[in-house]
Amino acid sequence: MFTDKDMVQLKLYTEEYKQSIFSYNLSPQQSVYTSTPVEAVKACEEDETKIPIVILYREELAGFFILQCGGGVKGFSENEEAILLRAYSVDTNYQGKGIAQSSLNQLSAFVKKHYSDKKEIVLAVNHKNTIAQHVYKKCGFVDKGIRIMGKKGEQFVYHKDINEVIM
Repeated sequence: MFTDKDMVQLKLYTEEYKQSIFSYNLSPQQSVYTSTPVEAVKACEEDETKIPIVILYREELAGFFILQCGGGVKGFSENEEAILLRAYSVDTNYQGKGIAQSSLNQLSAFVKKHYSDKKEIVLAVNHKNTIAQHVYKKCGFVDKGIRIMGKKGEQFVYHKDINEVIM
């Protein structure tokens, strides 16, 4: 039996999703902590180390994030085999369906498939964003006590080892 969570897919962003990102909704609470997909895609166009990824739910755009390799990871991890998760969000209209958890649980396999040299995923989450912290921890991210200062205050750096993922 398929559940809603089985309807979630991660895909590399292409122009086919361009129109959808303009109608993407973030709540005021979310927009404090993350970029809109429109802003994120623009950042990716200006920096080739940033790769835009879409989260699809029943073939519709439901979420978005960036994976970043190279020098951008350095401020978060000394591990050269790490990849940085940035600008993660789920559209307000799709929240409460398990999409965040499903997409984050698929992330290790996605990274192994598209970036086979990467062994760790890192991210920074604002110290006030307790909802996101809970979701990330539930999906296997670990707080190793590393803290950095971001534009909006202290950030907790979370890590997830993906060595064990088998494709």
